[in-house]
Amino acid sequence: MAAIKKDVKAAETVTETKVAAAEEKKAPAKKVAAKKPAAKTAEKKTTAKKAAAVTENVYVQYLGSEITSADLIAKAKKESGVKSPKTVNVYVKPEENKVYYVVDNNAGSFDLV
Repeated sequence: MAAIKKDVKAAETVTETKVAAAEEKKAPAKKVAAKKPAAKTAEKKTTAKKAAAVTENVYVQYLGSEITSADLIAKAKKESGVKSPKTVNVYVKPEENKVYYVVDNNAGSFDLV
């Protein structure tokens, strides 16, 4: 009977050791969970950057017509014939009813209205 009691005590010791080892493995998982708020902070920063994006438009109105700056640039690119321009400069002179442009050192003009 004494041999059985020793084996039971030895089995309990082994079981307690396994439980303790399992608890130690769980401890790092709790540390990982603690890092999640930092990820939320990064999300908030990203959201703040998205909120900072602003849509900007410029409209030129002259003699009852209206055109945007993007339309003027697109028309200047088309008129110049340059397929992939690196620089586009557009000058609007409403008093002359003209738009002057320089696209990659190619100058030209077209009517505003």
